[in-house]
Amino acid sequence: MTYFKELIIAVIAVIAIVISLTLPGGLDHSQSLTFGIVLITLGLWATGIVPGYVASTFFFTALLLLNLAPPTAVFSGFSSAAMWLVMTGFIIGAAITHSGLGVRIGALAQPHLSKSYPMLIGGLMLIGVLMGFIMPSSMGRAAVLIPVGMALADVLGLEKGSKGRSGVAVVIAFGTNMPSFAILPSNIPNIVMSGMAERTWGLHFGYADYLLLHYPVLGIVKGIAIVLLVLFYFPAKIAVTPPAPAATAPHAARRQAILLGILLITVAFWATDQFHGINAAWIGLATALVLMVPQFGFLPPPVFKGAIDFGVLLFVSGALALGAVVTSTGLGPVIAKHVISVMPLEEGRQFLNFVSLSTLGIITGVFTTMAGLPAVLGPMAQDLAKATGFSIEAVMMTQVIGFSTVFFPYQISPLIVAMGLAGESTRPLLKMTLSLVVLTFLVFIPLDYLWWHLLGWI
Repeated sequence: MTYFKELIIAVIAVIAIVISLTLPGGLDHSQSLTFGIVLITLGLWATGIVPGYVASTFFFTALLLLNLAPPTAVFSGFSSAAMWLVMTGFIIGAAITHSGLGVRIGALAQPHLSKSYPMLIGGLMLIGVLMGFIMPSSMGRAAVLIPVGMALADVLGLEKGSKGRSGVAVVIAFGTNMPSFAILPSNIPNIVMSGMAERTWGLHFGYADYLLLHYPVLGIVKGIAIVLLVLFYFPAKIAVTPPAPAATAPHAARRQAILLGILLITVAFWATDQFHGINAAWIGLATALVLMVPQFGFLPPPVFKGAIDFGVLLFVSGALALGAVVTSTGLGPVIAKHVISVMPLEEGRQFLNFVSLSTLGIITGVFTTMAGLPAVLGPMAQDLAKATGFSIEAVMMTQVIGFSTVFFPYQISPLIVAMGLAGESTRPLLKMTLSLVVLTFLVFIPLDYLWWHLLGWI
């Protein structure tokens, strides 16, 4: 398998060199070199032949040494709100684990979720889905639920390295993220797309309209598919009568109660961000500050030092910066225009146009990351509407299918972060994402087309 991955990287490297030397498709020299570096980085991330943080460091170094992008774009991931939300997620998760609150909540949830492994996986998915309606940040949702889920895995005998434990981490990673693409304020790409539509085309997408259009397929059907895939790829059995948790000391119980209160306040602020306007990352940062104060005892300095996975932070910063670099160098529109030129767009062929627009979003997301996809495709909505006969609103909404469908886990950093918080390898994510891509073309897109047609959107 390693040789196969090395072969893939070699092929990608050759393609990247050819692109860099031949200047295809109207790319200038700087854009060609950047595109080559992007391809190699994507290949390294996708194959996992080196750790993700090594690939990110290659991405940074190559761009800066060749002076292809300004440092502000190359290191934009470090200054993004998403990066700080990742950081606070590690801190909140460590505090929940260190205090024993995760174990305690897991023990309370145990009677409801421990009857069978399918019930455990389905129950965790349901909790993740419900959290999507009250918390606007998928990383925040993962930061709260991962410690609870892993503590529950411990109680139920799903040991480190087992398929069952990986299944718990994977279902939380996907459950706190994927269905939320169908809820307007719950994921960053949703908000970016909505803002782009309003600023560029004067369109306003209402919460209820967005939910009705997307949730039946991308929320409910896709959520069920994720549960079934987890049960298929990560089969396990749990103890029918797991051991009871140890008694909690009074001082530990008080600290857990206070921590729970802090988390509930944090969730309340996250859930009401549309009223107060404070970014979810800054709310999380304030919570992290409280938890880091040594005198409070939630996260002593020795625990804090081991709480943050800097490898994950480097990987995430690279994934976040890729979209900024592609945008700043003008690569995004060039790639999208070339893709459009080979797509069979023709007025009157509704289903083919619907599939083509969805595919355009999916392919563009590979190169821009999901948050950057609306910025690349949004300005082209009018041209795409003319080519297909769809309304601009319908064209913009097909982007949701695009940025909710991922080939590679690096495209959605919350998936990587969730696995990091769980202390699990990110390798199992790839077979999940590729399986969901297949189901998207075979099941979700056709169902979406029928549903949109029934609602009168196309």
